[in-house]
Amino acid sequence: MEMLINGAWKQASSGATITVTNPYSNAVLDTVPAAAQEDVNLAVAGAVEAQRQWRKVPTVDRSEVIKRFVALLDRDKEELAQTLTAEMGKPILAARSEVECARDTFLSFAEKARHIYGTVIPAGCEPGNEKTVLMTVREPLGVIACVIPFNFPCWSFSVKVAPAIIAGNTVVVKPSSDAPLTLLKMGKLMLEAGLPDGVLQMITGSGSTVGTWLCEHQDVHGITLTGSTPVGISTAKAGASHLAHVTLELGGNDAFIVLKDADLELAADQVVAGRMSNNGQVCCSPKRYLIQEEVAEEFTQKVLQRLTALKRGDPADPESQISCLVSEKAAKEVEEQVNHTIAQGAKLLLGGVREGSYYAPTVLTEVTPEMDVARDLEIFGPVVPILRVGDLDEAIEIANASSYGLGSSIFTRDMAGAARAAAELQSGAVVINGSSYFSTIEMAFGGYKHSGIGREGVSVSFDDVTQIKTVVMKNMLNF
Repeated sequence: MEMLINGAWKQASSGATITVTNPYSNAVLDTVPAAAQEDVNLAVAGAVEAQRQWRKVPTVDRSEVIKRFVALLDRDKEELAQTLTAEMGKPILAARSEVECARDTFLSFAEKARHIYGTVIPAGCEPGNEKTVLMTVREPLGVIACVIPFNFPCWSFSVKVAPAIIAGNTVVVKPSSDAPLTLLKMGKLMLEAGLPDGVLQMITGSGSTVGTWLCEHQDVHGITLTGSTPVGISTAKAGASHLAHVTLELGGNDAFIVLKDADLELAADQVVAGRMSNNGQVCCSPKRYLIQEEVAEEFTQKVLQRLTALKRGDPADPESQISCLVSEKAAKEVEEQVNHTIAQGAKLLLGGVREGSYYAPTVLTEVTPEMDVARDLEIFGPVVPILRVGDLDEAIEIANASSYGLGSSIFTRDMAGAARAAAELQSGAVVINGSSYFSTIEMAFGGYKHSGIGREGVSVSFDDVTQIKTVVMKNMLNF
């Protein structure tokens, strides 16, 4: 496939390409361009030019383009889901769900755009302004770079691109090199829906080169990135060089707290739903399991029963519950992290086996608060490290000891204790009696500390893709 620059599908100016393979079968799916810096510059320049006209298009007309795009998504949803499964190994049922979520997200932003209101500051609110009226309006930032991760490309595309273009910005999208094909197909649908040339640019290539060139570009006014914390830090530095507005959704090492009065069946079910989903490649899935001593053994056995019953298979098979990671490189990294944790003293109860890009569901016990995995080692795979805690106070202390703060969860029947945990846990979301692998289209999604800057969601995203202008009307009142 080719990348999209100024309404035309093009190869890289250098002719360089990246091969996209199926991580389950290792079959070659396609190639995409490895963009050169001049390609990035051309795309940004085109986005700047297109934005001059796009910002003048009425909101209702911009929303109509989105609605036509959603109709095309409905038409091609199975092809998109199959492509997503093939290129990154996402189980097909989850891939279908993600495409459906993307279409709902686009529609929700189109609806929200009709209700972005300014404010009026009445005359006479302070001495000397008795005849002056002030009002605010929101205007687009300009050109926004959207850097998309491999694990949820359709959802990330929708939550970044939809508010940006509906608000009158133009966007330059940089898909992950591991999973670019689905998004390029979505880009074709946006053109088919009538999006003017240049409003959406799509540049493919390595994040370390193409992503850097894009985020450092002086004509990029906003950057929204989902990725690892180290990449987020380098992106923030790149944006700071020209004062771009930066929104970052980064890594996490979410705490999953189970107290002795919890519903253990529910908690064990949520281990599967939250940690095994997408083969463990979820930023906001629980990655540290803090279990009260009195129920730790029983909880562990229930988790083992569920994980050993999972059906492994081809992600394209609807009956497969666990499959490959996005690449063999990713699986090797998980393997190294697990081995490192065992070397620090953890005990392997289940799994610990890698076969190519597959890493088996794994349970580690006897994990202590001093171990890296209990603090800042984020394992991006189907691994469950279990720590025993004495009480809620100790659980909160361990949970907050991490530099991450994306999400957290607590299982208990004591709502007073749950409320205290919700108040004291340092994370962007706290889920009571459910996994932190939770989001809705409407909620403000994002994290504390090294888990990011800003929030994404229908209720908040327009704040990050627009800027406030105050219009001052002097001597408007003559009485």
